[in-house]
Amino acid sequence: MNRLVLIGNGFDLAHGLKTRYEDFFYWYWEQRVNDFLHNSTIESCDVLCKLINLQYDSWLISLTYDTTLKNGDGKEIYNHLVSNTESFKLEFSPFFDRIRKCIETKGWVDIENEYYELLKKYVLDGKDVSEIEKLNHQLQYLQEKLITYLKSIEISDKLLKTNIRQKIYDRFKSTDISISGKQALKDHVDYGLALDDTEWEWKLRAYGSSCYSKGRVDEYKDRLKNKDPYLEQEEPPMELMLPNQILLLNFNYTHTADLYCKEASIFSVNQIHGDLNNPKSVIFGYGDELDKDYKTILEKNENKYLGNIKSIKYLEADNYRKMLSFIESEPYQIIIMGHSCGNSDRTLLNTLFEHKNCVSIKPYYHQKNENDDNYTEIVQNISRNFKDMKLMRDRVVNKAYCEPLTR
Repeated sequence: MNRLVLIGNGFDLAHGLKTRYEDFFYWYWEQRVNDFLHNSTIESCDVLCKLINLQYDSWLISLTYDTTLKNGDGKEIYNHLVSNTESFKLEFSPFFDRIRKCIETKGWVDIENEYYELLKKYVLDGKDVSEIEKLNHQLQYLQEKLITYLKSIEISDKLLKTNIRQKIYDRFKSTDISISGKQALKDHVDYGLALDDTEWEWKLRAYGSSCYSKGRVDEYKDRLKNKDPYLEQEEPPMELMLPNQILLLNFNYTHTADLYCKEASIFSVNQIHGDLNNPKSVIFGYGDELDKDYKTILEKNENKYLGNIKSIKYLEADNYRKMLSFIESEPYQIIIMGHSCGNSDRTLLNTLFEHKNCVSIKPYYHQKNENDDNYTEIVQNISRNFKDMKLMRDRVVNKAYCEPLTR
């Protein structure tokens, strides 16, 4: 039995990295101000918005005399520009306008979701294809800027958190396994009992912990032979409950997950959405084929509507196929670390969650404060990725057996 670790942006946030879309949004405004250094006109334009200077004859002059523009951070700069309507005029594209309003009203934004909602609106309203092309161009522009921003974030070994590593490489617990998956767990234990000494040495060496001992496995075998009546009330030794393979399925573009990949063939990282070091590989868009309007988009028979649909872009690399090979190989437990399980990855998550080999879905939730966490929110999102609610209730681990990602 294997383990599949779903890594989302909350994983990076747990390491203190500023990878929220709103962090990126305010960084964008710092970059716009940097461009003023070379701008001797009253206009500053890109595909997302046009800035018109009503105060001075050029943006360069504003940068010289306006202390907020010169010294402020991205959030201060943005608020200064939008609030001083006598000095500045801002014209936002419909897409960027949705993004900035989400940040203003909710304090967060899902850029991919906002893209898809606007795409659907354009398609269903019968907008000209040229409007879709503009929207796609704006998303591409944001993707390029996002890659630049994320590349500026430093990731080093000092970020590694021991408690997260322990969770990734922890043994299976019988309380985490679905009722329908109990036989898979029993088969996993039986498989371990059949390993010879060389095979055990190879597996335990890969995990590299002095707390593991083959002696406990031998003792367990002896108790089985002697039909020890207490065995049924106990968990098998932790050595027998270790995953055969662990795959870190990284939905982030950063490489924080690499800090936790032990140097052994049974552990691996899959950058399912691409690699910052290869910008062409980055997948930035939307992936919800279960949405009721998706079929309508398909029936329009216009390829430009599908330019940023993830399930199509997955075919440009072999990461998705490698993931499928992993889940087809044997039963697996899913643990969720920092992934919201929202609709922007719904097609892929449905494939993972409802697969016949999935025996458990264990979310590690975010503890917001002493009395508040997001376990329920994650489970609500997980449920939207299921068609079979009975299957969902069997596979998702009860909160009593879950814990925060970090403490």
